[in-house]
Amino acid sequence: MLYIAICDDDQFMLEALRKLVNDFFRENNTNIKVMLFISGEELLRYGKQIDILFLDIQMKHIDGMETAKKLRQSDFKGFLIFVTVLKELVFQAFEVQAFDYLLKPIQENSFSKTMVRLLDCMKNAKDKNLLIRIGYESRLIPVDDIVFCEVIDRKIYLHLLSSEVIDYYEKIEDLEKKLDEYFYKCHRSFLINLKYVRGYKNGMVIMKDGKEIPVSRLRSKDFSNVILQYMKDERI
Repeated sequence: MLYIAICDDDQFMLEALRKLVNDFFRENNTNIKVMLFISGEELLRYGKQIDILFLDIQMKHIDGMETAKKLRQSDFKGFLIFVTVLKELVFQAFEVQAFDYLLKPIQENSFSKTMVRLLDCMKNAKDKNLLIRIGYESRLIPVDDIVFCEVIDRKIYLHLLSSEVIDYYEKIEDLEKKLDEYFYKCHRSFLINLKYVRGYKNGMVIMKDGKEIPVSRLRSKDFSNVILQYMKDERI
């Protein structure tokens, strides 16, 4: 069962989106429960499970962007799809990890393409994934595939086990919050996956892929303790 919420202060749009949602998931033989909300305030009061949220950006009182920020702050982990009449507004969507956006009036073809891509992400997702946005596209990266993360000129570079390097815009502080306890910030520009540490010498961490990552002097003692604790935990 998928729990799907639609939030829009236009009753006509609420019903139009509900029809698109019901028709699509009926065709895909997926059981859903659809909840409708007429305002951001009403949605924020709901407090129950939502797997997919369609959220209008331009609403009275608290708008969709502010609503999304409050939801993420309260640990909302669902897929977020913005609905808007102004394409320019979606550039603010990155900070709230929006999966995609739909332009009003919503075309059935555009809706279906977004939902097919979303379902594909959900089906292929492992237990732990990082959702990132690259331009107009969203991508799920298995956390266990990340060897280390590097920040250069406001861009994050994810170095993967496959040797692929993916770059996108995000603050390293925000990225750190999304990753699990196996990631350690050894330097202001680097987050390393402790699973792939293969050595430590002269202030440099040697990773599985052979790359050497600097450990700042302020973090060197703490890093030694962290890596020793990790090794002990792995032996348990």
